[in-house]
Amino acid sequence: MSFDLAKISREAPIDCSAEDLASSGIDAPALASLCATLEFSALAKRFGVSGAIQSSGETSSPPAEPEAVEFPGKEEYASLIAAVAKGSAAFCISDGKLYCASTSLLCLLNPDCDAVRSMFDAPVICHDYKGLYSFMKKHGVQAKCSFDTMLAAYLLSPGESSYPVSKTVLRYLGESVTDSPAGAWYTIRLYPVLKDEIEKTGMTGLLMNIEIPLSPVLCDMEDNGFRLDCDGLRSYIGKLEDSRQVLEDRIYTQAGKKFNINSPKQLGEVLFDELGLPAQKKTKTGYSTDAETLKKLEPYNGIITDILEYREVTKLIGTYGENLIALADSEGWIHTKFNQTGTATGRLSSQDPNMQNIPVKGQLGRELRRYFLPADSEHVLVDADYSQIELRLLAHISGDEGLIAAFNSGEDIHTSTAAEVFGVDKASVTREQRSAAKAVNFGIVYGISDYGLAKNIGVSRKEAGEFIRRYLEKYCGVQEYMHRCVEEGRKKGYVTTLMGRRRELPEIKSSNFNTRSFGERVAMNMPIQGTAADIIKMAMVNVHKRLEEEGLKARLILQIHDELIIDTPFDEEQRVRKLLAECMQNVMKLKVPLIADVSSGHSWFDTK
Repeated sequence: MSFDLAKISREAPIDCSAEDLASSGIDAPALASLCATLEFSALAKRFGVSGAIQSSGETSSPPAEPEAVEFPGKEEYASLIAAVAKGSAAFCISDGKLYCASTSLLCLLNPDCDAVRSMFDAPVICHDYKGLYSFMKKHGVQAKCSFDTMLAAYLLSPGESSYPVSKTVLRYLGESVTDSPAGAWYTIRLYPVLKDEIEKTGMTGLLMNIEIPLSPVLCDMEDNGFRLDCDGLRSYIGKLEDSRQVLEDRIYTQAGKKFNINSPKQLGEVLFDELGLPAQKKTKTGYSTDAETLKKLEPYNGIITDILEYREVTKLIGTYGENLIALADSEGWIHTKFNQTGTATGRLSSQDPNMQNIPVKGQLGRELRRYFLPADSEHVLVDADYSQIELRLLAHISGDEGLIAAFNSGEDIHTSTAAEVFGVDKASVTREQRSAAKAVNFGIVYGISDYGLAKNIGVSRKEAGEFIRRYLEKYCGVQEYMHRCVEEGRKKGYVTTLMGRRRELPEIKSSNFNTRSFGERVAMNMPIQGTAADIIKMAMVNVHKRLEEEGLKARLILQIHDELIIDTPFDEEQRVRKLLAECMQNVMKLKVPLIADVSSGHSWFDTK
């Protein structure tokens, strides 16, 4: 029997000869392209294909990298100026120095030279427009941009961590290089390739009308900064440290001994072995003590509430204590860095500090916002936040008549949804019903499950599943939209926003269920979340432009998700409130109104 199982059949039909299977050698262009896509630069070097370019099926050797001319003469300047004017030269910042290159010339330039400054009379080609704009701004020149190869590379492949020249060259030219002063020379070679790819994918408008105009806005916001009350923050952190000590002592008293509260192992032993609380789940290292587990245990023992508060206070001290103060300049200003290429959805991110992580929930966390202030006592903060923008976009994109009608009526969307799903009058909707409607409204395009909804609103999985079913029956346009997105994503391999922003979806065809499910959730959510990101970016560009055109002293200082903050003198406050609302609400025409809630305050805390 085992022999039969291992028997090899020699009668299988073979349509080729042994000669047909002989190796014909390495397909250098194809291998170079594959290595570039997978970022296997070392492997490309090993096989000797780092310079192979896929072009019309032919292999070509890359041109030699030119030496940088550090002190260009009249002829070099004349050549570069002519090339810049023709769009056949590019700029790049390397090690804090300005380089410009044509296809045959690479020069280190003095930004204070009149000939160099004249090159920026018209928009230029570059890699990293924000970096170039910031550099030239310090030298009194307002650089304009006709094409940014870094932003183009980001739009074409938005899931990467960074987009240096070297990585972009490897991907699109098939050459393995290092980031060097020659970045400008590689940029001008990248330009036609990326321009063609951007046009093919239909993202020219997105690049030219949103991403490139946004770069100087972000640079100005970084320079403007946000004033931090360092002394007030130190005092608050001191109070938090006192609270932590009180909580620590209370926890020890209830436990009957001292132990390391921050150790999950020791905490689990105290709670479950010594205090006898019902164990929820176990990990490889012992009892689980995560926040979800502890929340379930709160009714059993008061020590749990103290532990949860202790964790919150400890996190606030560790994350936002001296760390924030250390990042402020000598005059107490925070200058966060905005990352335009940091997310696959198109949303902005920030670092040093990450302003998106400043807590908005929980009283203790929100108190931090009291210490973010306007420029001085003669200024005020004006804050505007889009109201339920992703739900409004869901209504618009899905075309669901029920959602559209609910938003156009001006009524509370969660109450309207609850009334529809539960079949009751709006006046009869209970708090629990509204809470359930709210959870589904916000979670539906993220692929919320009966299990997830049950945890969120505290009902059984059966009840949660029934609610989701009734929701999709009432809002059948939403269900059709979700199915349509998944099918289009599977067919095309990508999904797009209303402005054409694209995200590839290799996960959606995976044989692995979890991976495939992730791809399906992205297919449903990306058009909405990505469009919301595009809208806030367009609003930022419009606000920045209006402030300059109207000669206002007010300055845009912060963007967080769907929120914009302006620092403005008192005498401009009303004009700025009106301007901010107009720019945000009129940025795009939808089937439902875009609403921005505008408020003012003497601190970030006071604006909410």
